[in-house]
Amino acid sequence: MASRPEKLLLLDTASLYFRAFYGVPDKVRAADGTSVNAVRGLLDMIAKLVSTYGPTRVVACWDDDWRPAWRVELLPSYKAHRVVEAVSTGPDREETPDPLLAQIPLIREALAVLGIPVVGAAEHEADDVIGTLATAADVPVDIVTGDRDLFQLIDDDHHVRIVYTARGMSNLELVDDAVVVSKYGIHAAQYADFAVLRGDPSDGLPGVAGIGEKSAAALLTAHGDLDGILTAAEAGTGGTPAQRAKILAAADYLAVAPTVVRVVRDLDLDVPDDELHPLDDHRLAAANALAEKWNLGSSMTRALAALPH
Repeated sequence: MASRPEKLLLLDTASLYFRAFYGVPDKVRAADGTSVNAVRGLLDMIAKLVSTYGPTRVVACWDDDWRPAWRVELLPSYKAHRVVEAVSTGPDREETPDPLLAQIPLIREALAVLGIPVVGAAEHEADDVIGTLATAADVPVDIVTGDRDLFQLIDDDHHVRIVYTARGMSNLELVDDAVVVSKYGIHAAQYADFAVLRGDPSDGLPGVAGIGEKSAAALLTAHGDLDGILTAAEAGTGGTPAQRAKILAAADYLAVAPTVVRVVRDLDLDVPDDELHPLDDHRLAAANALAEKWNLGSSMTRALAALPH
């Protein structure tokens, strides 16, 4: 492992364990009947990712707050459709099936025995943790996610790319700036502004009414960024008269949405040792004991085999 070039693998953990839960049949359970499909699926994902991309460091980035109040205050519709019926005595809870909720503590245990640190930040999402770690990294970074919002972090100059899981783990896609250009007609650095303009129903992001992907890409190509588009619209020179009217009508939304959409890159994070250390007897015994207790079987075996020994 020491001979491999340094590389940091950042896991958008919730994105992966949701995919595992829905993608792995709930046939094999623990002795007490607990579902373990998300745990087993995540272990298989880690095995494939480590074997395929050869990282020397791995961090499981965590949603300490999946819907931060400061984002909701700016844009109340943000992820609103994912909220379980509001409980006045506590924070919003994301709609998560009970069999998956029950597996989350076990997922954290499994990551611990593999030596993969879990890193979150109060009042921030995993995206913000990923953005901070990727921006600060002094080695190449692969970000594993099914969330297009993180395309904004792609940076060819600093060797930051996305391992995109949207088509499944058997069809992983490496996304760099050229891929973003080919898909959307804009550069990765423009992706946050592109998402603001186009909108994203999956995040409760309304976008600018009447501005779709092609219009958003054309405006960004012509004016560089959202500030340039607004300046041109106010001057009566940006896009068609209809587009200018739509942009100006959405001024209140455009004043707040960029802060909601842009990933935070400067959190003060306490990151434990993220190096993939060779397995010792103690960790191997702990991993095998966890696997036996929870019937993780071949999934844990594959994850362990992918780690340095």
